[in-house]
Amino acid sequence: MSFAAGVRQELCRQAVGRRCCAVAEAFGVLLYANAFTPDTVRVVTENADFAARLPRIFRRAFGLGFDAVPEEGGRTGKLIFTISDQEKIARIFEAFGFSAAQHISLHVNFGILEEECCRVSFLRGAFLAGGSVTDPAKRYHLELSTAHRKVGGETEALLLDLGFRPKALSRGGVSILYFKQSDAIEDLLTLLGAPVAAMAVMEAKVEKELRNGVNRRVNCDTANLTKVVDAAQEQIAAIRRLERRGALAELPDKLRATAALRLENPEATLAELAEMQDPPVSKSAMNHRLRKLLELAGKAP
Repeated sequence: MSFAAGVRQELCRQAVGRRCCAVAEAFGVLLYANAFTPDTVRVVTENADFAARLPRIFRRAFGLGFDAVPEEGGRTGKLIFTISDQEKIARIFEAFGFSAAQHISLHVNFGILEEECCRVSFLRGAFLAGGSVTDPAKRYHLELSTAHRKVGGETEALLLDLGFRPKALSRGGVSILYFKQSDAIEDLLTLLGAPVAAMAVMEAKVEKELRNGVNRRVNCDTANLTKVVDAAQEQIAAIRRLERRGALAELPDKLRATAALRLENPEATLAELAEMQDPPVSKSAMNHRLRKLLELAGKAP
């Protein structure tokens, strides 16, 4: 099951409560559905959980059923629900404070969304019909899309009133509100009734942060190791030059011992070489001796 399907499944577990909330949820569904006109109501979905919930919402909200529904057992592919009966459509329009006979353009009637529970129900319906959310393991993205530009703007105002700050755009005549911040997606999913999905977003974020932290440490360790190897190679090359010139045997005992240790331990760090000296010396002293060898070889940094 995809992440988006899991979110819809969780949202559809919410009880169809008070009639006002059922009306609000149906309002969100229809404003974000495929068709809502004085001539026809048409809702298309591929989600079986939403398909099972939809008739319950309409019965609770309007006391009516769809004129055409998917066949029993055919819960795969596109599931289409339609109403063409004019009396039913008129009743639905009236429930939203509209008149099917005088209908001009659809908009959000805030008069039926005065209570917060109804606002949440409206947004749940909008998401079920016209929403999508990306698997947070891949990226953070949740959006609501409707063919009605005015509805998009009014939904944005509703979200702003609830403390959310969506981005808005228009694509091919479709009004889209979207979020790309994980915190906002978590909060919105929780508000709509999908706390488990919200937790999955949070866990994905933590996992990404941990993975990024590990990658940063690995990159840092790799960079440090590269520096150590480069420095060691430069030191070994300097010692070999001194050796070819016959100058190595003329060096003081401490420098000869340091040169021998470096040749025998080409991958050792400065601290490790310091510990190998007999007796051990400080890291600073070891660094001074190696720099002296570079200087004598004519490669002082």
